[in-house]
Amino acid sequence: MTTALKPPFDEKTAIEKVQRAEDLWNGKDPEKIALAYTEDSKWRNRNEFVQGREAITQLLTRKWNRELDYKLKKQLFTFSDNRIAVHFQYEYHDDSGQWFRAYGNEHWEFDEQGLMQTRDASINELAIKESERQIR
Repeated sequence: MTTALKPPFDEKTAIEKVQRAEDLWNGKDPEKIALAYTEDSKWRNRNEFVQGREAITQLLTRKWNRELDYKLKKQLFTFSDNRIAVHFQYEYHDDSGQWFRAYGNEHWEFDEQGLMQTRDASINELAIKESERQIR
């Protein structure tokens, strides 16, 4: 079992936390992902506001029912004590075969055990051709 990365974060642990999140999300297992968040974690994801692991699981299930062949890349932007900010991009296609690339920023806040208690995500996307994909 992987040890929990707990705040306060330094550059090394912040980078590792971001990589673990990227790996976890690329696994596309909503129930497993929800365990990385506090029981009452609060999210803003685009225009959707959810709270709690069950709501997170439901949001991610809906997401990956729409966003097929999803691939994500995250990059550390900054960190401080129990907070991390990341830039990310991901690509997916819908059920018609149209590909999209989404860009955004996330602000994360963690509890003392290293579980994320707040996730605030701003996301924009654009339609792309399959030949324009950057993440494989």
